Amino acid sequence: MATLRLEIVTPEGRAYSDDVEMVVLPAVEGEMGVLPMHVPFMTQIKPGELVVRKGGDTLHLAVGDGFVEVTQTQVNVLADMAIEEKAIDEGAVEAAVQRAREALARKDLGSEESAAVEASLARSLVQLQLKRRRKHG
Repeated sequence: MATLRLEIVTPEGRAYSDDVEMVVLPAVEGEMGVLPMHVPFMTQIKPGELVVRKGGDTLHLAVGDGFVEVTQTQVNVLADMAIEEKAIDEGAVEAAVQRAREALARKDLGSEESAAVEASLARSLVQLQLKRRRKHG
């Protein structure tokens, strides 16, 4: 079976690197499935669930904002976050969501601080949604 080389890079380093059969991306235009020999494109991704299929297994990752470049043989993802579902600590993420909501409710943040807190909240909510959906699904 034909495969794609998937590379996911975050500011912390390489989050994932392997040959896979399919990738589903949370693109700004909507969810996009990528198979080998896909038409090349480049787009922006939004916080959401990235799904990897390989050898009959499915891997779910929470990803943040970023960009993806697709060629016929490779998918390169540059994101500000990429965390496998099994590595998400639900309690820690719930605490982060609560802190972010409290900070936004205070309304004493500057525009840059507010944007940073909102981005952090979006990343935390994606992790929480993925963890809960996988736990109950």
